[in-house]
Amino acid sequence: MYAWLWGKFPGPFAVKLSIAVVLVLGVVALLMFVVFPWLEPRLWFNEVAVN
Repeated sequence: MYAWLWGKFPGPFAVKLSIAVVLVLGVVALLMFVVFPWLEPRLWFNEVAVN
């Protein structure tokens, strides 16, 4: 899959590397700011109480 993506990126190595870094940062930002905050209250192991 990564080889397929790398082959689809246009330009020389530096451009491909820049596109790959931007894509990875975008995915990380999406996970950190959208997916994990949405998912966090729904996780079953968040309700831990010690009596």
